[in-house]
Amino acid sequence: MISAAVRPFALALFRGQADPPPVRTGRLTAPRAPRWLAVLLPFQRVHLALVADLVLAYVLFVGTLSESGSWNEESPLPVNDGLLPLPALTVALPLMLRDRLPLAAWRTVLALIPAYLFVVGALRPAEDMSMPYTMPFIVTYTLVLYSVAVRCARPITFAVWVVSVLAMWIIDSASMPIGTVVVTVTILFGYNVRIRRSATARLVEEERRTQLALGAQLVLEERARIARELHDVVAHHMSVIAIQAEAVPMKAAGDAAQLEAGLAEIRTLSLEALTELRQVLGVLRDEEGRSDTAPQPGLDRVDELVANARTTGLTVRVERSGSLDGLPPAVGLSAYRIVQESLSNAMRHAPGAAVTLALTRDGDRLRLRIANGPGTAPAGAPGAGQGLVGMRERASLLGGTFQAGPVAGGGYEVAATLPVAAAEVPS
Repeated sequence: MISAAVRPFALALFRGQADPPPVRTGRLTAPRAPRWLAVLLPFQRVHLALVADLVLAYVLFVGTLSESGSWNEESPLPVNDGLLPLPALTVALPLMLRDRLPLAAWRTVLALIPAYLFVVGALRPAEDMSMPYTMPFIVTYTLVLYSVAVRCARPITFAVWVVSVLAMWIIDSASMPIGTVVVTVTILFGYNVRIRRSATARLVEEERRTQLALGAQLVLEERARIARELHDVVAHHMSVIAIQAEAVPMKAAGDAAQLEAGLAEIRTLSLEALTELRQVLGVLRDEEGRSDTAPQPGLDRVDELVANARTTGLTVRVERSGSLDGLPPAVGLSAYRIVQESLSNAMRHAPGAAVTLALTRDGDRLRLRIANGPGTAPAGAPGAGQGLVGMRERASLLGGTFQAGPVAGGGYEVAATLPVAAAEVPS
């Protein structure tokens, strides 16, 4: 208990350290020196507040030294001339230290104040002794206290306040009340500035963390978008290529012409897959997000998907209703990918099935329905379920709805509604 009470005083008087000086802003900083003058200067940028402290220290030093000399000449009991600089050092040296070392500046005042009071008390005229402190000393001590309150922790600041009040009581109890008011107001003002600076620093740090978190979120969203695109492209084309590679030899039955035609079809599908992959990965190669690849696919290319699906053995019937032209790029791409993924799922899980693809434009809504019956061949291995997640995310990003699930008779149905007038969403 006692050590906890004594510790702030030990820190204030001996071991404590102040916070580092605040970061200098351009508002209080002199401009850089010209290049030809920079070689003559020890520094190229000067903080104006530090210059003001040095100028004030010089003015107070010269003024106090001159005043002490005048008093010594008029005093009936002059002191040794070697003691005359002591009051001047007491008011000037702490000002030179307070910017970098505020606690050291305060300790310097405490160390020099006995010599200051001795010389001033011996030389100062009796009519001026109503208060033992001169105006330069009051200015210096007030500025030093302000620096301590701004740059030191609360326990140290409190200890400095207590020591200052006790010192005033010991030196001159008559001037203690007004001195206590001056010291208290100065320390409270400095401490309030410290709190505001701390709050501002915390706010800046929170804003920095928020920006970092936002940047990380954008990166994750971009990764998810790219992963979704890659999944749709690879899953569809690889499914078609795999089924074709298995079916072509069986259909050819040794016929070289049919085998060659089937392999050409596989090559065409592979080139289409590579083209779409280049479109997706093009944005990764462009630092500014631009890409000179072809536009992303839309519903105008649904017939290509249908043709690819039919080559794998699916029977696809397409139903169109309403005008499908003029769709926003984000809506067209999302609709294309949903149809692509749905047909890929039908190829893998219901080979040879009959599929109904319905595209309906209903005012400001685009409705998609892809339904397939049971397959006529064994289904492939189940996937990881990322396709359904991707389709649901695409619909959700546009403010639409998505539903998928089995239907009676062993088939499966995917239904999505996309707002045509939705705000443009990055694909």
